[in-house]
Amino acid sequence: MSIEPLTSLNLPSVQERSSLREQVTHALRAALVAGQLRPGIVYSAPVLAAEFGVSATPVREAMLDLTKEGLVEVVRNRGFRIIGLTDQDLDDFTEIRAMIEVPATVSAAGIASTAQLEPLRPIAREIVTAARAGDLIAYVEADRRFHLALLAFAGNRHLVDTVGDLRKRSRLYGLSELAEAGRLVASAEEHEQLLDLMIAKDLGGVEQAMRLHLGHVRSLWASAPPPDPELE
Repeated sequence: MSIEPLTSLNLPSVQERSSLREQVTHALRAALVAGQLRPGIVYSAPVLAAEFGVSATPVREAMLDLTKEGLVEVVRNRGFRIIGLTDQDLDDFTEIRAMIEVPATVSAAGIASTAQLEPLRPIAREIVTAARAGDLIAYVEADRRFHLALLAFAGNRHLVDTVGDLRKRSRLYGLSELAEAGRLVASAEEHEQLLDLMIAKDLGGVEQAMRLHLGHVRSLWASAPPPDPELE
């Protein structure tokens, strides 16, 4: 088990706004999903706080929030350790997401009006902007907001909460490779294409696009780090 050095991450600066703890929590969760926070490594609150440009207190609070969610665990007098997942865990999460998100997004497409859907276009473009910049944390966070907003049109908040929980347990280790290869932008552009299909009420197209989109999740976490020895 090793302590992560200060220079190894590329976390965004967090501004002092209404809910600093929530902002840090979202950023850390996105970094975890994107694979920038890795299992088997202990991260200290002061080190992460220095990268965010904030005090250690909101980082500790955010990490405790993630501990309650079962994503990290406290390592006494050292920091917080990312809890590893098996390939089977990730396969199972992906399968459940497909079972829920595909029909729910199709249902939302049949319900939502153009006036309701168009406000999501800036978020879809934000995903593309993050992809072009290689900002994986911003990419994951905007992707989360976009898809959960789409699902909200289905009118079932428990469904949205369930998918939100599954999404934060995903691991997209291959995002950095896609970004370096210049292929992340094409994946990002799928969001606006999906939005266009929903506005056109092309429900068959929406279903096909969502299945393709979620199918990418498996390949994105397939480029996984070495197994956590405690899981073996």
